Amino acid sequence: MLLNALRSCSARCQATSRTALVQITSRTFSSSLSRSFPQIDSLRIAGVLGNTQPTTLSTSRILPYLNHARLHSSSKKSEQVGAASPDAPSSEPLPILPRPSVGGWLLFSSTLVFAVIVVGGVTRLTESGLSITEWRPITGILPPLNHDEWMTEFNKYKATPEFKLMNSAITLEDFKFIFFMEWGHRVLGRLIGLAFVGPLAYLALRKKISRSMTTRMTGLALLIGAQGAMGWYMVKSGLEDSFLETPGAVPRVSQYRLASHLGLAFLLYLGMFGSGMAIIKDWKYANGAAWSGVTGQKISAILQNPVVRRIKIFSWGLAGLVLLTALSGAFVAGLDAGLLYNEFPLMGGRLAPPTAELFDPAYAKSADKSDLWWRNIFENPTTVQFDHRVLATTTYIAAAALYAQTFKPAVRAALPPLTRTAITAAFAMANVQVLLGITTLLYLVPVPLAALHQAGSVMLLSAMVHVLITLRRPGAAARLWRASKAAQKK
Repeated sequence: MLLNALRSCSARCQATSRTALVQITSRTFSSSLSRSFPQIDSLRIAGVLGNTQPTTLSTSRILPYLNHARLHSSSKKSEQVGAASPDAPSSEPLPILPRPSVGGWLLFSSTLVFAVIVVGGVTRLTESGLSITEWRPITGILPPLNHDEWMTEFNKYKATPEFKLMNSAITLEDFKFIFFMEWGHRVLGRLIGLAFVGPLAYLALRKKISRSMTTRMTGLALLIGAQGAMGWYMVKSGLEDSFLETPGAVPRVSQYRLASHLGLAFLLYLGMFGSGMAIIKDWKYANGAAWSGVTGQKISAILQNPVVRRIKIFSWGLAGLVLLTALSGAFVAGLDAGLLYNEFPLMGGRLAPPTAELFDPAYAKSADKSDLWWRNIFENPTTVQFDHRVLATTTYIAAAALYAQTFKPAVRAALPPLTRTAITAAFAMANVQVLLGITTLLYLVPVPLAALHQAGSVMLLSAMVHVLITLRRPGAAARLWRASKAAQKK
């Protein structure tokens, strides 16, 4: 009897231990399964495992959940792999990055603007700008096609103050030359509008450029129209009959309007040239090219370097000085100031003309002479030439100082290699421009030298823009594209 009691107790203990072991195993398996396959509800696992008797913990009860978990986990992994695949569409597409062809289009447009600036200078130098007395943006594209049409245009010119006071002996053949100079200048301006607006409309409609860039380019398109309107407003100032009523007056366009006309052309050129260069460099950077010749260094760290920041600020100031000097040249051309004091560096045997000549009271128009200073600065040919000399000399000294900075070890180590090369090119162009200016003055402003001098101002400005482009951080779109391509290669 005692033996039977001991056997019964032993059986109960074994059953109890097996039940506890199953419960512990069930909870452990449930926890492990939940961690491996979180998509299976832990409560459902507990319902199958935790409340199951040892005899009913079969494969048929667990296998459906394992299969479901395996399929669901495989689906999630395939989604993750698909998202990381270069060929799979991203949930957040990359921003629009203009292709190099867009940059080429802008550089081509800037080249046309460069050409119209030079042709405009030649038109001014040959005194051809007042030969067309009307502004017809559409029909004016065709020149006279027969003798009668030529005589009609010639008779219109004969009614101008320029013909009556200066060119009364001009022949029809002479008139044809100055007419075609002005006509070519105007047709080139129209060509710029067509070459710019047409492609811009295509790129904007096909979404080849971003919305912000579309806005900026539209602003340049409007600037082309404003430039044409300013050109006619300038010409109109030289057709006024008031020249006939002023003794000793020389019919010429207003130097203020001439400077405005040239200034708008410079702004147009800078917008096209700078944007085109930036687009091409951004595309190269996005496709793995080094930034300004720098490899292995962070761009932000370079640009935040105090030495680099100082050079960049100085370059901005020098670019502004180049532009200001070029605009002062428009006043020299408008007043024929280059025909005075044809010597350098002296003016009449001294560094500066007498003060009475620089600030001649005859140019003041107000009774209290309060406009003496500014009118002499902008209307006195002697003062205008002196100012241009001072600005040009200051520009050259500043360019030389910038170039000298690149020989300092600290500056040389901090600047990107391409920036150092660009600064050298800018200083070389400054030397060429100074030589052109001096020779133009010494030889009494011959047309070829004067035209080259005006072209040189654009080239020098372009060189300074290139310096600034090399110190420009790549655009946000280019940075994102580069990061995306780098991630795809990993």
